[in-house]
Amino acid sequence: MFTSGTDLPQDSSGVMLIPTRFVWPHGGKRVYLTGSFTRWSDHIQMSPVEDCPTVFQTIYRLAPGFHQYKFCVDGEWRHDERQPYVAGNYGIVNTVLLTGEPDPIPAMLSPDMTGNRMNMDVDNENFQRVVTLSGALQESVLRSSETDIEISRHRISVFLSAHTAYELLPESGKVIALDVNLPVKQAFHILYEQGIPVAPLWDFYRGQFVGVLSALDFILILRELGNHGSNLTEEELETHTIAAWKGGKQQLRQMGEHGGTFERHLIHAGPYDSLKDVALKILQNEVATVPIIHSTSYDGSFPQLLHLASLSGILKCICRHFRHSSSSLPILQQPICTIPLGTWVPKIGESNGRPLAMLRPNASLSSALALLVQARVSSLPIVDDNDSLLDTYSRSDITALAKDRAYAQIRLDEMSIHQALQLGQDANVPNGLFNGQRCQMCLRSDPLHLVMERLSNPGVRRLIIVEAGSKRVEGIISLSDVFRFLLG
Repeated sequence: MFTSGTDLPQDSSGVMLIPTRFVWPHGGKRVYLTGSFTRWSDHIQMSPVEDCPTVFQTIYRLAPGFHQYKFCVDGEWRHDERQPYVAGNYGIVNTVLLTGEPDPIPAMLSPDMTGNRMNMDVDNENFQRVVTLSGALQESVLRSSETDIEISRHRISVFLSAHTAYELLPESGKVIALDVNLPVKQAFHILYEQGIPVAPLWDFYRGQFVGVLSALDFILILRELGNHGSNLTEEELETHTIAAWKGGKQQLRQMGEHGGTFERHLIHAGPYDSLKDVALKILQNEVATVPIIHSTSYDGSFPQLLHLASLSGILKCICRHFRHSSSSLPILQQPICTIPLGTWVPKIGESNGRPLAMLRPNASLSSALALLVQARVSSLPIVDDNDSLLDTYSRSDITALAKDRAYAQIRLDEMSIHQALQLGQDANVPNGLFNGQRCQMCLRSDPLHLVMERLSNPGVRRLIIVEAGSKRVEGIISLSDVFRFLLG
């Protein structure tokens, strides 16, 4: 579209021309664009977007100034009611204003800026050097095109619907399951030794998988031990079984409408369920993994545990499929700061959005565990007095307390996060824990495809968005954030 160099095309009189994309997203068979820039005489045919037959687009070079336009859809004159419009000599028409003012468009974009659905968009790369846009059009340039988002979401949905959980299965490997009659203490020691944050639960007498044990269970148990009114003692923890803990938690936390308890069934999937269905199960049930279970029996007896499906595995499939055809997903090249994605630190004077939970390294472990549960997050950035990133504390870090029965020798309100993290740190590693090597970071200017590639790595569930140089925390993007955005 552009020639090399920094100058934009000019007309015969030397006036700068701005490549401008017009979009008609409301369907039709044949769509044309006309306007004041064609003297209302020439009709420009618009082309349907690949894989989105209801969306039409075209690019036309406009001089700075005020323009009117409308669409001819299947022989009928139409305007987009969701965009600025006025009544003119040619009926109701849409309007756009391009100005050649010298004020530059800000290089850094507000992550909370509202993204309107625009029917015209401007190619940014060279345009930002010479013009600014007014009103809703400027907002459209700063935000990722709604049409690009819809196209990308549609293609990803098609891909996920056409591929099954069977493709997540590794060629070789092991899946660890725990018997529900294991003592809780022994179960969490196994999680720590194996370096896994979650394990399915097998009930030998029922002959089926009945649940999942995760780091969150250990957090709730430790908080129960720290509660002076608790009926659970450290001695009982040595013999308290997983089944007893799960049963007690169900009675306390899962009450039905009429005061009776109800049984929460295991969330699982089969090997031939679509990747989209698996991803939606994880998101809708707010779980980290979904066991892939297969049984050849009609009644589901003799089940085989094949794999623990996670969002990172599904994301890896997406990245692998679109790696060499990234142009088919226009949103992949967009900086994450232009996309409604993740949780960001509010700007001064902003009150919208949920706050980003952060803690200082001297905060108590008790406060960290409470915040993990109350904020319903899986990780907390640990920052200094300037909000610069030092480390992170995650749910899975709690399993380090299973080492040498450390949980029985500490008080949660007296141990700091720094001390808790050191329990899981190899003593031979120099500089202690706060060296930033555990932190997975990105910049607000990083494109979405780079963030997706990093999140698809095993064990990475979130990226901390930091300011270049200072490492001041600006936000956080989790796997679930990415999938909620991609699946709409």
